[in-house]
Amino acid sequence: MKRKTPKTGHTSSAKRASPGKHGGHAAPGGRAGRASGAASRTASFIPGARPAYLDRPGRVTIPERAQIAAVVQADPGLTYGMLAKRLGIDKIEAEAMNRRVDAMMRDGELIMKAGGKFHLGREPETETGTVSRHRDGFGFIAAEGGGDDLFVAPHALEGVMHGDTVSFVRKAVDARGRQEARIAEVTKRAVTRVVGNLTRDGTRWMVTPRDRNFPHPVEVAVPADTAMPGPVEGTVVSAAITHYPQDGRGAKGRIDEVLGNQNDSGIEIEIALRKFDLPHEFSKPALAEAKSLPETLRKSDYADRVDLRKLPLVTIDGEDARDFDDAVYCEAQPASGKTATSFRLIVAIADVSHYVIPGKPLDADARERSTSIYFPRRVIPMLPEKLSNGLCSLNPEVDRLVMVCDMVVSSAGDIKSYAFYQGVMHSQARFTYTEVAAILADPAGAAAAKRKKLLAPLQALEQVYHALLAGRGERGAVDFESMESRLIFNDAGRIERVVQVVRNDAHKLIEECMLAANVCAAGILEKNKHPALYRIHAGPTPAKLTNLREFLGGLGLPLGGGDDPQAKDYAKLSRLIKGRPDALLVSSVMLRSMQQAQYSPDNIGHFGLAYESYAHFTSPIRRYPDLVVHRAIKAVISGRKYHEADWDALGVHCSQNERRADEASREVSSWLKCMYAREHMGAEFDGAISGVAGFGIFVTMDQLLIDGMIHIAELGRDYFKYDQAHHVLRGE
Repeated sequence: MKRKTPKTGHTSSAKRASPGKHGGHAAPGGRAGRASGAASRTASFIPGARPAYLDRPGRVTIPERAQIAAVVQADPGLTYGMLAKRLGIDKIEAEAMNRRVDAMMRDGELIMKAGGKFHLGREPETETGTVSRHRDGFGFIAAEGGGDDLFVAPHALEGVMHGDTVSFVRKAVDARGRQEARIAEVTKRAVTRVVGNLTRDGTRWMVTPRDRNFPHPVEVAVPADTAMPGPVEGTVVSAAITHYPQDGRGAKGRIDEVLGNQNDSGIEIEIALRKFDLPHEFSKPALAEAKSLPETLRKSDYADRVDLRKLPLVTIDGEDARDFDDAVYCEAQPASGKTATSFRLIVAIADVSHYVIPGKPLDADARERSTSIYFPRRVIPMLPEKLSNGLCSLNPEVDRLVMVCDMVVSSAGDIKSYAFYQGVMHSQARFTYTEVAAILADPAGAAAAKRKKLLAPLQALEQVYHALLAGRGERGAVDFESMESRLIFNDAGRIERVVQVVRNDAHKLIEECMLAANVCAAGILEKNKHPALYRIHAGPTPAKLTNLREFLGGLGLPLGGGDDPQAKDYAKLSRLIKGRPDALLVSSVMLRSMQQAQYSPDNIGHFGLAYESYAHFTSPIRRYPDLVVHRAIKAVISGRKYHEADWDALGVHCSQNERRADEASREVSSWLKCMYAREHMGAEFDGAISGVAGFGIFVTMDQLLIDGMIHIAELGRDYFKYDQAHHVLRGE
């Protein structure tokens, strides 16, 4: 009989006794205690003994569970020996096979009837989930149906990559109380290519991936059409995976792109784009559609719109901003005398939905990307430049189409009324945060004198900001302590310095105006029961809350609210820690106790901002959910319905792409900071501990504003234990 070569196999040295025919444990001596009449075994097994197949030179092939089940299904009633014969394996290999058969009986996939004959057991119920691999070899599966993650042992992860979608079967709870899972099949690969450095291993060329979730080198073929005159060690390449790790053999791939040298300027962005599989080139149909759009507004564009061109609407953004999707205007409305009892606040947002039509190529590309991605020195926009920096950007001194949120805000910061409508505006000025902060700080100064006609609306904006800020405090929204940095580059593309980003009142003013408009957007959709994507943020889970309280207890810090703390309890604690040397660490732990914000059609409110309803409306140039919200609001004000095929799926898609973009941006920033820090090797810096892990501590260096890791081996000759709950490495 021709031997069958199984695809994968695992050896095991577990010392578990095998179940008998009634599901009990084997008698002393292993399988000798099975039902009488059982066929003689092809290999003996003594509990605790070293299996013979482990001492066999070379790799022992073990049939997969699916192969064994297929043979039993085709011919029920086979014994151990008959099964080994049908599978074409010898006596030593049979010993390994028998262990797998025992595991299948334990999991209910096979049952043994009288005479030691096997039959198929219950069909295990398969589920679908996503794999997360841990650096120590084991992994977890997040089931699509929700619930706690399931543990997967290292040996069961062969050929399975981080992020893969798999079908799996639940197993028993292990000795540590973890629900285990067995992966049945990889249904969707998360990683189809790797980016890394070429290295030589004898006559073979390998790519060492720049991804900790793909820790093993990939053997690659170097085709002649890669624009590489000859393979050069250290070159950064992208390679498509042609074979995944299996049967002890490593992954194989094919180089499809040469990115350059690892010291090239901008190489870090090229790596991130491919490593995170980020769409960075627009499709030809999308570019053609963008090209067909006019350079300026057409006469027909003005129809049925409120004319706001005489209103002194202005944009306020950072110095390096290129796309302007929001403009603001405010005027005080005193009831009597000079005391303002309310404000008219107008937030005008670029009407992207006028140009990006559902089902068209521009919409398809925007949906695929879901968000613009901001790297140092480079932006990967959600929309082509014709729209993002042109037609949809609220540039100064040109007419632009807008969606308007027109609000009345009380002096206490309450939104008394609001209206949404389509308008056309003419930006009166492009302000920077720095300029506005200078004008408001000194209304009689030189900066204010240059903008004399716009001073009154700016001062009204400042007043409404303080009103909204007071309302924020009353509401109990959380304002975490954080520190942001900005990279300053020289003409050669090298980092010149790292500076701290200081948020002034102009930043906060725009933030409060945008929050108010987003709340109104959620309000009109909820009031009219129109489906949409809300920006939701759940509170802490019980487990995370317990960890947070243990950490805070060690510092003598209180968190109110008992088992159900609210945002105001977090806000109170956030105010309490201001000025403490460990404020950044405490804020970081508080933030990690919360769940991630995401997009969903099911409105559960926003915990951190303390809003019952919240949606993203103010950035449709760079966020697809905002564009969808615009379409939904337009449908409401015109008495129609805007339909999406699957709102839930769209929310998941946008949330995942948002996280992917954030991860890519962080990685590029970290790369650049490491390159900059390398120039200061050997220098000493002051810093503050910003994080603790089992392998060391993280320190933020005061001068460089860069996080560095001090390995536990560098902390002295003491023996340190990691207290995860209290974020402490304690020396014995």
